[in-house]
Amino acid sequence: MTPIELSNQEEHLFQVLSGKRFLQMEGLSNEVPFFIYPYDPEDALVVAGAKKRIKNRLANKGIEVREINLYDLSVEMLKERGVWDRLLALEPDQDKADFRELLQGMLDPQDHISPAIRAKLTEGDFDIFFLTGIGEVFPYIRSHNVLNNLQSVVIGKPMLLFFPGRYEQSDTLGSSLVLFGRLKDDQYYRAKNILEQEA
Repeated sequence: MTPIELSNQEEHLFQVLSGKRFLQMEGLSNEVPFFIYPYDPEDALVVAGAKKRIKNRLANKGIEVREINLYDLSVEMLKERGVWDRLLALEPDQDKADFRELLQGMLDPQDHISPAIRAKLTEGDFDIFFLTGIGEVFPYIRSHNVLNNLQSVVIGKPMLLFFPGRYEQSDTLGSSLVLFGRLKDDQYYRAKNILEQEA
């Protein structure tokens, strides 16, 4: 994506996120207030910079963003459970499929990730929830599983998932998340593409 296109997307995101319609979740007709910002994985560093600028601009308007990075959250949870160092020692010699299965059990979205996110969301007030780090936790945590389990956790506030890949929406095939533009994560139809929202 060209720098001009990225700059236009950044401005569009800010306009949508700072708008009354978005903040008050108008026009959703009982749908979950989940939005996805799909971006090219190679633009990850530029998007990270844009996200930081958007958060600062929103803060200047009195709009508080709560950001949770799934990778950082996972490491924090594993350290709290006292297994982080053991996992680091185990990983080089462990069969990759077995190691993935082990981590998937320890970081199950329903049993572990969702309760941890719920706890973080109760730490003070906020207006918008940013969920990041999706690419860093693949394949241990799948984005559609997290989204499905967050429907009962993120209530009353809009959520924006920063997604390194494509969010494909089709009338015949439904919607699906394509991580890194290559790996079809699974069907997920309840979120809206933030780039298609009006400011």
